[in-house]
Amino acid sequence: MRHDYIPKKLPHRDEQINCLGGIVAPVLRGSPCSNAFIYGKTGTGKTAVTKYVLNMLTSKSRELGSSVGICYVNCRLAGTEYRVLSSLCEALDVRVPFTGLAVGEVFDRFKQGLDAQKKIFIVVLDEIDALIKARGDTLLYELTRVNETLRHGRTSIIGISNDLRFKEFLDPRVLSSLSEEEIVFRPYDAAELQEILWKRAQVAFSENALQDSAVALCAALAAAEHGDARRALDLLRVAGELAEREGADCVSEEHVRQAEKRVEHDRIVEVLENLPVHSKLVLCSVYLLGKTKVSYSITGDIYGIYCELCEQSGLSPLTQRRVSGLISELDMVGLLNARVVSMGRYGRTKKIRLGIGRSLVRMVFSNSDRLRDLVGYVPTCLTGP
Repeated sequence: MRHDYIPKKLPHRDEQINCLGGIVAPVLRGSPCSNAFIYGKTGTGKTAVTKYVLNMLTSKSRELGSSVGICYVNCRLAGTEYRVLSSLCEALDVRVPFTGLAVGEVFDRFKQGLDAQKKIFIVVLDEIDALIKARGDTLLYELTRVNETLRHGRTSIIGISNDLRFKEFLDPRVLSSLSEEEIVFRPYDAAELQEILWKRAQVAFSENALQDSAVALCAALAAAEHGDARRALDLLRVAGELAEREGADCVSEEHVRQAEKRVEHDRIVEVLENLPVHSKLVLCSVYLLGKTKVSYSITGDIYGIYCELCEQSGLSPLTQRRVSGLISELDMVGLLNARVVSMGRYGRTKKIRLGIGRSLVRMVFSNSDRLRDLVGYVPTCLTGP
């Protein structure tokens, strides 16, 4: 029932599996494959399908004696170019210190290791949009051009993104270097989610431990949101844990209702913890403005505090236009509420406030080494003359 479990068969994703399999198949003949980009909302099977296909590719390459290397990196967790490159080096058994080298030096070691091993190396960059939005597209550009400087090794990129507008953030030179193929994952409907849950449940649960109505409710709740299989699995797993603690004979609809409340809280915490650092600083700025008892903030005020927080953290601030884009993204996921109001002859402005409880923001950010001090910070613009 966990997200990282890859079943032997992935229902309702045969088309995507065959498409990705066709893209990467040339590496078995010793030829580099095309770059590929995979798009779709959270929980639509992007990562599961990619790992499933690459596991099969690895098995077949061993059988045929092909020299193929694969490295999977979650860019949201890695966070920086250095850590992404460090993961790539580690997959090639190239020693790189945890910190201390220039990014250029780490990249050179990666290229040397790849050339020395004469491998076709597939780099999977999951949640690549998080890295691009926070750090820019320099690393992606370098990786797309690396084959020009290699003598023996070759590399291909598989990017996975939740943001269908991801390519809008890329420089035209990067887009021209990519020459990628695209695969789009549509959300699951309720019937598909129900089948996925039953296949997992046959392995995870004892016989007769699930009511049909409980599985149907999990599928319906997840499908009503946006067809998120992870959410459906989480609901059923937590419902099962709750039923087990109660000593119940089977999982009922009531257990699913209780699980929904718990999962919703946990999911917000997970989203907050995994936000890119600049998005966290924007959210922290709105949180600090809320201390003044102002019901709504405007973009200019938020940007002023955000710049102070960047200075306190030793980071270079983004432009106000980019921060406005981050506010829109946070509004889209429900962490902020932003509404445009008319100011009459003074035009229109965007009024922004937290979309979640202040105590939740304080709890999550207080557990972060980088943000712990900032939650209690008093910006100069709020202290008065």
